[in-house]
Amino acid sequence: MKRILLLCAAIVLFAATAAAQKDQKPWTEWNEKDTMKMLTDSAWSQTQKEVAESGSSGPAITTAAENRSSANMVMNDKDKASSQSGESMGRASFVQYSVAFLSAKPIREGFIRLLELKNPDTPADKVTERRGFVDRDFGDYIVVALKLDGNDMKKIAPARQLLNNADAMKEAKDTAYLERKDGKRVALMDYRAPDMMGAKFIFPRSVDGKPFLDANSGEVRVYIEVGKTKLNRRFKVADMMYDGKLEY
Repeated sequence: MKRILLLCAAIVLFAATAAAQKDQKPWTEWNEKDTMKMLTDSAWSQTQKEVAESGSSGPAITTAAENRSSANMVMNDKDKASSQSGESMGRASFVQYSVAFLSAKPIREGFIRLLELKNPDTPADKVTERRGFVDRDFGDYIVVALKLDGNDMKKIAPARQLLNNADAMKEAKDTAYLERKDGKRVALMDYRAPDMMGAKFIFPRSVDGKPFLDANSGEVRVYIEVGKTKLNRRFKVADMMYDGKLEY
């Protein structure tokens, strides 16, 4: 009886996985919502948002998942909720930090797809050229991209100034690293100032002759300090499989 139950559970899991893969749209068919979710809230990307309302003692730090949870709350008085939301946004200042593994193929697909959605009249030869970036081989490197957004210019301006100072960021090797669940770390090895894909933090892909991450790594933590802001995002390695391959 136990074997039958285990077999049934395996069949259900296989069917669910197959259905999910079947329903997954090719990246060339993603709409803007699909694309932004990949770039800001997926297995390869996370967003840290700091919100400071007038009169508060300091910023409140939220994640993309927490933002979704708040957005899904139901209130009986919809008009009142809308009014309060508008007032809150009017007085709130925020900075949004999006951290993504640019060396992961699905993130590169997201960046290219976003360009195509925003520039639908791009000539075919240019589209083909851009799409070549999706299959680029990052070789021995793990590249983490960091993008800033928001309306709190008192914080965004100095952060952008710091990120544009490549020499200063290269010196900050103790304040940017990747860490596995077992505590093993790799420090920053190189840095590139921001372009349209963000600032790029570059780490070695192999340590002691072995890949830094594999299917048994559990999770990987991305830690980056930008001024006084500490970005501390954790990713589940098991969720980073894409087309049958571990992408990071």
